[in-house]
Amino acid sequence: MEKMEIRRVSITDIEKVKRIGERTFLETFSSGNSKENMNAYLEKEFSMETLKGELLDENSEFYFVELESQVVGYLKINFGKSQTEIKDDNALEIERIYVLRTFYGKGVGQLLFGKAMEIAKDRDVEYVWLGVWEHNPRAIRFYQKNGFSAFGKHIFKLGNDDQTDVLMKLELN
Repeated sequence: MEKMEIRRVSITDIEKVKRIGERTFLETFSSGNSKENMNAYLEKEFSMETLKGELLDENSEFYFVELESQVVGYLKINFGKSQTEIKDDNALEIERIYVLRTFYGKGVGQLLFGKAMEIAKDRDVEYVWLGVWEHNPRAIRFYQKNGFSAFGKHIFKLGNDDQTDVLMKLELN
């Protein structure tokens, strides 16, 4: 297999972000949610307007993992005021690590996670945190395996459905 490459995403990649974002979100969550709620979420969160704002935000960064120039997964991290919940300047939020289902178990998620941790260390943050859906045991195990522990919960709106995310954190210092 060719070597997987990680690269920072720019505004010129907006169409690719939209495609990989919608596809991986559908693959990950459609079996446990209504079509209406999935569509409402995708229309809002993956609209060109929303993505443009996120890609131009100086406190957010996106990274692709590419294999033979095909995007197979992506990472979105946030700093400071762009974090979704905790607006701590000494923290980094992993908002999204998504991988195409056909690449599960092939190290793509771990590669993206490693990139997030490298950036966290470069920025000398005290901790990394994230929210993960309580009904996604695969993701929860992944983060536990990487040293994260639960510290709280918050509500994630998917369409008109209030869902619970487990907040997890990894102390670095």
